[in-house]
Amino acid sequence: MEDGEHILQSYDQELEEIRSKALEMGGLVEKQVSNALIAVLERDTELGEHVAASDDEINELEVAIDEECASIIARRQPAAGDLRLLLSIIKITTDLERIGDEAEKIGLYASQLGTHASNQGMSAQLQHLGTLAHSLLKLALDAFARMDDEQAMEVARKSRDIGKEFDDLSRVLITHMMDDTRNIKNALRVIWCARAFERIGNHSTNICEFVIYRVKGKDIRHTSLKKIRKKLYPDMAKDSDKKT
Repeated sequence: MEDGEHILQSYDQELEEIRSKALEMGGLVEKQVSNALIAVLERDTELGEHVAASDDEINELEVAIDEECASIIARRQPAAGDLRLLLSIIKITTDLERIGDEAEKIGLYASQLGTHASNQGMSAQLQHLGTLAHSLLKLALDAFARMDDEQAMEVARKSRDIGKEFDDLSRVLITHMMDDTRNIKNALRVIWCARAFERIGNHSTNICEFVIYRVKGKDIRHTSLKKIRKKLYPDMAKDSDKKT
């Protein structure tokens, strides 16, 4: 019995260590996105260059986590919730690595924009989009840390706004380019930053999908928010219907 308890404790410790490592990776990625947002809004060339060159640790963590998850699956043959946890971590770290790549792009574009003057309205919209993407990432990581599936659903709901924000900013930038062709190069860089922020929001939503998968045991990818609510959160669906 003591040997069995020891094995169980060792297994639980392995799961907790891999979960902690994934959260550590999430913290690094969140800091990257925060720095990328500051760099592009404040036209901080030095910070932009730093963000663009700071992806190695994130990439190394993704590889290490994947290897550890594969090792645990091979040795422990987990089932049910433990298996879903490991599969979720593998998927979540993939999305985190891609968010890091998007932050790296923003850092590069920020360093290229330099101190060029920008349209104030355009900057305000980019700030709004970037702040929204950053907040979605923080909420997604918090949902993962606490395995809070209801918060994960809230992130999925809020993420619908990010596409609209991107479309609105794109229209402003296209008008800006048409007004003065000298603005084209930098306006395109801002569009690329905006696209990267939109993708950060999308990857944050993916993280939440795997939180829900871990908690509920249902793969909700490629499923509409309305169907997810109706199937897994009937009370939430009723409240939504009352408001409409």
